[in-house]
Amino acid sequence: MGDLTGKTALVTGASRGMGRAVALRLAADGALVAVHYGANGDAAAQTVSDIEEAGGQAFAVGAMLGLDGDVDALTALLTEGLQGLPLDVLVNNAACGNLETLFAGSIDRLTPAQFDEVFAVNAKAPFFLVQALLPVLRDGGRIINISSPGTRIALPHQIAYAMSKGALEVMSRTLANALGARGITVNTVTPGATDTGINDSLSAPETRAAITAGTALGRIGRPADIADTVAFLASDDARWITGNVLDVTGGLYLGPLP
Repeated sequence: MGDLTGKTALVTGASRGMGRAVALRLAADGALVAVHYGANGDAAAQTVSDIEEAGGQAFAVGAMLGLDGDVDALTALLTEGLQGLPLDVLVNNAACGNLETLFAGSIDRLTPAQFDEVFAVNAKAPFFLVQALLPVLRDGGRIINISSPGTRIALPHQIAYAMSKGALEVMSRTLANALGARGITVNTVTPGATDTGINDSLSAPETRAAITAGTALGRIGRPADIADTVAFLASDDARWITGNVLDVTGGLYLGPLP
């Protein structure tokens, strides 16, 4: 604890799920955390309250990603909340939450509108958010992007989602090369199936059993598993790691289990 004392962080999609866990962990490590949310301001306020009750510092910033003006709105609110401080850590966690697109998005059913929505939130918003925040991102800062095992596991019903996350991974490697001269590291974290309370598909016993049976470490992931990895990448301990994709899935679908 305390590795991020005096640092600042923005976590997108931090009102619930993995983003909330990341925000809580970065705050516990000493960072002032901007808790971004899209529509659920009450959940974001609760996350901020929980951080403050634990002795940390946080503030909420609301902007619906994927819409015109999204990055400008978020940047303005972040700048106001930081009160002149630079940004040290950017965690691009927010992702398209349209379950119809995510789980029924096969090549024969996906519509142009659904495709555009997924890419607007998962690829376009992170790209232009980085672009907008580069002037205030401190040299030696951290950019951490959240991807998906769909980039290495062929899931036909998630083709657009996986494509958008593949684009995010390409962006990460390219930015790692481009921003290295400033000492900024850029890495990607790939969570597997994680108990966040917002993924209804994991509530089915047969689904949980199938995923567990295909995971080397033999369980479903927990938000803390992801948050701890992000916190490591945000810390000085990860100063020599950049341009990497960290698989944080517990060994999901590595091959036949013995």
